[in-house]
Amino acid sequence: MAKITFITSNNETIIAEGTSGSVMELAVKNKVKGIDGDCGGVCSCATCHVHVNEEFWSAVGKPSELESDMLEFDDNVSEYSRLSCQLKVEEVPDGLILKVAK
Repeated sequence: MAKITFITSNNETIIAEGTSGSVMELAVKNKVKGIDGDCGGVCSCATCHVHVNEEFWSAVGKPSELESDMLEFDDNVSEYSRLSCQLKVEEVPDGLILKVAK
């Protein structure tokens, strides 16, 4: 089971736990403000954009080419940007910290 900490744009901290599915699905289920997942997780909208805490970046890894292309449409992209729909709960490190993009 992975424990993931989401920090919203208004600095609310939400800790969610899960064993499967996408990080976006976990966030939506736990009502994390700022993660909408409008496309349902098919990497076509960027409404689940998060910034991975730097200490977890190497464990999470860089985005795929498709994901990078989608992130180009967002104004708040950083070197640690990912779409949470492309992160699998069972593959992320326990204790992962994600800041929800504005």
